[in-house]
Amino acid sequence: MPSPPTAVSAPGKVLLAGGFLVLDRQYTGLVFGLSARINVIAQEIKTSKGVQLSEIIVDSPQFLDAQWRYGYHLAPEDGGIKLTQLQVGEKISPNSFVEITLAYALTYIITAGNLKMFDPVQLTILADNDYYSQPHSSSTTPSSTGRFAKFPTGIKDTNKTGLGSSAALVTSLTAALLTYYLPQSIFNLETEQGKHTLHNLAQAAHCAAQGKVGSGFDVAAAVFGGCVYRRFSPSVLRDLPEIGAPGFAPKLKACVENADSKWDTEVSKDKAVMPTGVALRMCDVDCGSQTVGMVKQVLKWREQGDPQGAKELWDELHARNEKLGDVLSGAKKDEIRDTVVGVRELVRKMGEQSGVPIEPSSQTELLDALTQKVEGVYAGVVPGAGGFDAAALLVKDDEVTEKRIREFLEGWSKEKGGKVRLLDVKGEMEGVRREGLGVYEGWL
Repeated sequence: MPSPPTAVSAPGKVLLAGGFLVLDRQYTGLVFGLSARINVIAQEIKTSKGVQLSEIIVDSPQFLDAQWRYGYHLAPEDGGIKLTQLQVGEKISPNSFVEITLAYALTYIITAGNLKMFDPVQLTILADNDYYSQPHSSSTTPSSTGRFAKFPTGIKDTNKTGLGSSAALVTSLTAALLTYYLPQSIFNLETEQGKHTLHNLAQAAHCAAQGKVGSGFDVAAAVFGGCVYRRFSPSVLRDLPEIGAPGFAPKLKACVENADSKWDTEVSKDKAVMPTGVALRMCDVDCGSQTVGMVKQVLKWREQGDPQGAKELWDELHARNEKLGDVLSGAKKDEIRDTVVGVRELVRKMGEQSGVPIEPSSQTELLDALTQKVEGVYAGVVPGAGGFDAAALLVKDDEVTEKRIREFLEGWSKEKGGKVRLLDVKGEMEGVRREGLGVYEGWL
């Protein structure tokens, strides 16, 4: 019997404090989940009566030409599941995040579940609108599905707002597959053990898909929600073979299940708290920045430019970041502004010394104006690795403040000639979760 349809969602992220520092295990990052979620629904493939397909179909129906089909087979010598992308229409459009996540998740499933093979599956991906900054045509938006806009473009031609869509996608795709195929005695998303299994597998898949071992704070937020995060040692994933290589399946299982106790990630929920009456809000600053290049330049400055000065600056910045966590978790609203000012001061200093626009002057001007001129705005930062594409605000959580911010940003955009808008998304503490199918009416 096929499994019943399964729906899972995972949140986006914002690294409120700890940009760059979170790459080093000496330091932590203060990360919050966001109400914008990537949803994945797993279900039996719908076919005509008597027709059987031995493939995996992945649909992203909000976008043009966004379907990926894969054949699959068991690789020899414990190599796990290997996928072969199939042609859709007249072309093949690779999607490494989808393909690699499928290979990792399905390999773990057959190994942990002791399965010889599995039934085909159809996976539907739906992303909340705030992941994308490109305005969509009202004529292509079904009226009954306002939460998930129908875009008149392909995924690659749609501008992202930088909320962590790839980590949320990998996490929700992995969780949907594990929940769909494995009995609860082996994997249960509701348990701490289940979340740690998901975290380890999603981290491994996400690192493989992006071609490098990152800090992983975005996957941690997708799984656990808001937390203070200390990264895992990159050596945790060093010995994993390539997909399909001899021994890939048992080594992946041992890595995910922490058989050799290598995973040294630290996730703490205690200090990642938003005070009652305070909301974390995001602004889309439609400019964009090259995060990868910025990270390389900052790390080069830290290692070669002024190692001693960089260490002193990072140590002090880490102390100020931790103080921000204390202020928020202690609900000391009157201390938020001064504490954030102290954090931003050192972030700008790091930017000046490394030659990287972590908090560009245009962002400084915007954040200062918001905190000084808009009643109800406690503070704002350029989150994560910084740059020109986003701003995070700590604000009074009421409609009056939201209206003031929207009006201010509208005027600011006209005056400065840019485009800054308040997203609907808010910070939230919950990570990955099961969803009811009713949310997706009209899309399945």
